[in-house]
Amino acid sequence: MCGIFVCYRVSRRELNTWLGPHPDVQAFKQKALRLSNLLSHRGPDSAGCFIEDQTIFCHERLSIFGLEDGEQPIVQPDLALIANGEIYNHEALRQEATKHDLGGSQIDSDSEAIIHAYRRYGAKAAHFLDGIFSFALYDRTNGRLVVARDPMGVTSLYQGWNSSASHAVFFASELKALHQVCDYIISFPPGHTFDSMGKPYEKFYNPQWKIPKHLPSAPVDYTLLRASLEQAVHKRLMSDVPYGVLLSGGLDSSLVASIAAREVAKASERQNRLFNSLEGPPTPQMIRSRLSTFSIGLKGSPDIVSALKVAEFLGTDHHTYHFTCEEGIAALSDVIFHIETYDVASIRASTPMYLLSKHIKAAGYKMVLSGEGSHEIFGGYLYFENAPNLEAFQQELVRRVGELHFFDCLRAHKSTMAWGLEARVPFLDKQFVDVAMSVDPREKLITGSRIEKYILRKAFSTPEQPYLPDEILWRQKEQFSDGVGDGWINMLKAVASACVTPQMMASQPKHWVDDPPATKEAYVTRHDGHLLP
Repeated sequence: MCGIFVCYRVSRRELNTWLGPHPDVQAFKQKALRLSNLLSHRGPDSAGCFIEDQTIFCHERLSIFGLEDGEQPIVQPDLALIANGEIYNHEALRQEATKHDLGGSQIDSDSEAIIHAYRRYGAKAAHFLDGIFSFALYDRTNGRLVVARDPMGVTSLYQGWNSSASHAVFFASELKALHQVCDYIISFPPGHTFDSMGKPYEKFYNPQWKIPKHLPSAPVDYTLLRASLEQAVHKRLMSDVPYGVLLSGGLDSSLVASIAAREVAKASERQNRLFNSLEGPPTPQMIRSRLSTFSIGLKGSPDIVSALKVAEFLGTDHHTYHFTCEEGIAALSDVIFHIETYDVASIRASTPMYLLSKHIKAAGYKMVLSGEGSHEIFGGYLYFENAPNLEAFQQELVRRVGELHFFDCLRAHKSTMAWGLEARVPFLDKQFVDVAMSVDPREKLITGSRIEKYILRKAFSTPEQPYLPDEILWRQKEQFSDGVGDGWINMLKAVASACVTPQMMASQPKHWVDDPPATKEAYVTRHDGHLLP
């Protein structure tokens, strides 16, 4: 993944307000580059800029695929593109472009497939992409700007405006690149396209299960459910750099690790056959190592213990990292800076993930798979058992999936990208989500005989070739921040309680009036953690 910054339709008059007399877009270039540089942690490998008419594209690149030939912006005679993410069906889109004489590939980059899709489908291109993405495409022939964000909002994208620049619009991967030039900012809606020559927002992802009051009725197909997740993992192993799996020892990350380990084993078998056909010993570059897995927690925490059991069962190259509550407290302000939210639960869970990502990147990895999304899709949170009826249960599933980009996706994406580490989430694969969310919600209910996420567990209950030990496959869910050790949350609460007085809670800043923090911990996070010792 990468970082993108877009400035579109900034007129001479508006630039005059910001930069003084007689400016042009070129004069705004240095300001744009400084704003884009605030995203450099997302793309430490290279940076690029495109300027034309009233448009500026800035890009900070993290190279995962197409290492030698994937620089951005991608500029062609008729189009310019910047993108963040991965397009998994790029080969199919390339072949389609060649078949329809729309121009072949000019570079080895999956992002170029977005250009192929645009040439054939215009502003509806995003509908035909399979991947995680935020992109901005500028049509140089007519000045059109097309911006889109992936269906689940796995990648982050924001849109902003300045009240003194009525025609200008800005986009960026993170809020910090916009707040200096925008006085109104929104989270760009997932599954939507912005078209400067069409509707402001057009939904390109609108499956039947998202239709209000729709109640799915498909019986659960365990084989299809299992195959869909396996395919989702397979797609996400597209990489030219070392990768691994974030392994908490819970059901979701363990299933992802199990499937990935099988994929690595298949690849190793293919390579072994290749080795046998060659003369001489294999070179180091030809040898594929075992799958790497990573876990973090306080010493003796449930996640550490369970993750080790899973790693031993799968035979992975496992790395365990311990952190202390003091380290978590010290990192809090940096965590809030990077994830750009004051949500207490997100900050609690993001802190160990942020610390773990630092270690993973230092070890030479650039990409990891993670297990977010399953709880929302399958009703895995224990409060789901209190649903008053089937309709309410399904509506809550849809709501939780629709809000993932505010919480779990945001946490996984920004906690890792703070260190230039890309997180991919197989459970939020578009095809897998459509399969799982089309299942009759009766199959997902928590009952006396069925624990949460029963159908997911049963889909991978294959005793003849087990994916996981039964003690893991049927392990009840724990929150990530609880699994790493409940001492972390307890200390966070205790330190906040000692720092924030009743008087401080009673006389909160006026600009908090619309959303006042209800707890001392929330008060501390609203101060970006700087109140802590």
